[in-house]
Amino acid sequence: MRKGRFLGTRGRVAVGVGVVALVAAAAAGWVADGHQILPEHATLTSTRPIGKLARLAPPAPPPPAELQATIAKLAETYREPVGIAVTDVSDRWTAQVAGSEVFPQQSVSKLWVALTVFQAVDRHAMTLDQPVVLTPDDRSVFYQPLASRIRGPNGYATTVYDLLRRQLTESDNAANDKLIREVGGGGAVDRTLAEKGLAGLGVGETERDLQTRAAGLTWRPEYGQTWIFKQAREQLPDAVRDAAISQYLANPPDGAKPMAITESLAALKRGELLSPGSTEAMLGLMGEAKTGLSRLRAGLPAGWSIAHKTGTGPDWRGASVGINDVGLVTAPDGRSFAVAVMMRETRKSVPARLVLFQRISRAIVDYWRETPATPPDQRMASAGGGALLTR
Repeated sequence: MRKGRFLGTRGRVAVGVGVVALVAAAAAGWVADGHQILPEHATLTSTRPIGKLARLAPPAPPPPAELQATIAKLAETYREPVGIAVTDVSDRWTAQVAGSEVFPQQSVSKLWVALTVFQAVDRHAMTLDQPVVLTPDDRSVFYQPLASRIRGPNGYATTVYDLLRRQLTESDNAANDKLIREVGGGGAVDRTLAEKGLAGLGVGETERDLQTRAAGLTWRPEYGQTWIFKQAREQLPDAVRDAAISQYLANPPDGAKPMAITESLAALKRGELLSPGSTEAMLGLMGEAKTGLSRLRAGLPAGWSIAHKTGTGPDWRGASVGINDVGLVTAPDGRSFAVAVMMRETRKSVPARLVLFQRISRAIVDYWRETPATPPDQRMASAGGGALLTR
């Protein structure tokens, strides 16, 4: 099992890039497969690493005592190790429990792949309408509806944007793995995160490599037929699977800290990581996520919105690994909170897990209802002077 690559532990060489901004417009843009992919009008922009922007901002205040106490109580009541973080996008405080511990992300790591792709678009290394062809060698494991479209020697022709859409809204593993290869491998994702000063986020290469290693196998092309992979996994001795999953949990290649996730998502929302158009495009796709409808989303009342990404790992010996939901929730007044709820290994029933996700969402809502709104001018100042993007 290879070791996780946390930012700051080692550098990588990435693909060369140059800069373009996408201006998101609801009514104007190129369209492919019924989806807007590129605006007709673009303006040049630049982005600065979050590390530099953070040094310009005042120190983050302590979290509200009442919200911190509520989150701590919910974590204690769950009676299993969980990681929880809530970051106010504008005020920058973070309430957390085990926020600095490492948890396996599973498909949450797709966020950082998408961020790398959008960064490549901003730098002219890629375009959203760039053609991509998937062949049988591009199949992955587990959930990959895209794989069913790969037929014959010519494969399946699509675009970078379509892969992003499938990766973020459906959590398609084949789409994610192809995007990793298109940007130059997991090292290119590491490089992008390092350039932006985003520490505490692991990637773990492709899903097919990650999942086969966590199962005690090594990737083989025939595992692209998921039933073959599952059959091979079932034929392994229990001791092999025990050792593989234990090693994964001890040092997950895709591991991340809940606080690192929420602080990175808050920076994305503030427009510190990507061009305005790419920021809007990425958040828009996250807002269309079809997964995890009963997790954080289900705890939000009418008038609230969420842009998020779930993670769901394998089951073994009555436990589930990497059950997560992270994202940005936005109140009716436009105030946004980045949130991460992560379960390293849980034996709770599915309903019990969902209750925790939903109660965290409701805790944010209750805090917002009881807290006077920050005036827009103060909110902009605390966000570093840039306009906040709201949905």
